[in-house]
Amino acid sequence: MQTSPTRLVPGPVARLASATVHEGGALDRSASPYRAAEAIDSQGYSWPSIGTKSRKEETDAEREARLEKMSGAIKTLLECVGEDPEREGVQKTPLRYAKAMMFFTQGYETNLRTIINDAVFEEDHDEMVIVKNIDIFSLCEHHLVPFVGKISIGYIPNKRVLGLSKLARIAEMFSRRLQVQERLTKQIATALQDILQPVGVAVTMEASHMCMVMRGVQKPGSSTVTSCMLGAFREDPKTREEFLRKYLQTLRRMVKAKKATSEAKQTHKK
Repeated sequence: MQTSPTRLVPGPVARLASATVHEGGALDRSASPYRAAEAIDSQGYSWPSIGTKSRKEETDAEREARLEKMSGAIKTLLECVGEDPEREGVQKTPLRYAKAMMFFTQGYETNLRTIINDAVFEEDHDEMVIVKNIDIFSLCEHHLVPFVGKISIGYIPNKRVLGLSKLARIAEMFSRRLQVQERLTKQIATALQDILQPVGVAVTMEASHMCMVMRGVQKPGSSTVTSCMLGAFREDPKTREEFLRKYLQTLRRMVKAKKATSEAKQTHKK
C-alpha cells in the first residue's frame, strides 16, 4: 500500500511525524515517518482497501457469487500449471481455495472499533506493558505465499490501558491481509498509538517468509526482524533498550528451547 505526503495527522502522532534534520543532513532518530491517513476512519475501519466496505456489507447471494468468481479463476490457474481440473483430487479445490483465501484475508473486513469494543480502561499505571510472542500468519502480497512469525507489543500507558487480548486481536486483524512485514509492524504500532495516545508504543516482529524458503534464494532457517518505535520508545534510548532487552531475553529462551528439542530428536534417532 503506497502512501503519499499529502497531510499529517493532527495531535500526538503528527508531533511524532516531525523529522529534525541536523547540519550535514543527519536525520534525528526520534523522527517517525509521516502518515497520510488516520489509523481509524469514520466507520471504524483501519486503512481499508478499495473493496472493504462492499465485502463487509455483501449479502449471502453476493458472497456466493464472489466465491464462484474466485473458483473460476482458480480452475483456470490449475489448467495453466498443467493440471486436470476435473481430476478427482482437485475437482473441489477451486472452491476450497476460494473459501480459504477469504479466511486468510478476513482482516480486510474486520472493524477496529468492534475489536476494541469499549475495552479501554482508565488506570493509573505508568510502567511498561508488554505482550510477547503473539503468533501471526499472513500472506506476502508479492507472491501470495505465507509468512509466519511472532509479534511482541509494548506500550507505556498515559492513564489508559487496553484489554490484553485486544493487542493480539489487533495483530491478527492486520496480519489477515495481503501484507509486507514492514507495513504490518508499523500498522499495529500506529493503530495502538491512535487508540490509546500512550507515552510510547513499541512493536517487534520476527517471521519466516516462504517466498525466501520455497522459491527465490531458498534459504530455510532465515528470518526477518522488523520493529516500529513511537513516542518514548523512539525518543529515549534507555526506554527502547529496556523493551528490546526484555524482547531478546524471550527470543534467547526460544532459541535455546528449539536447540534442545532438535538435539533430543537427534539423540532419539541414534
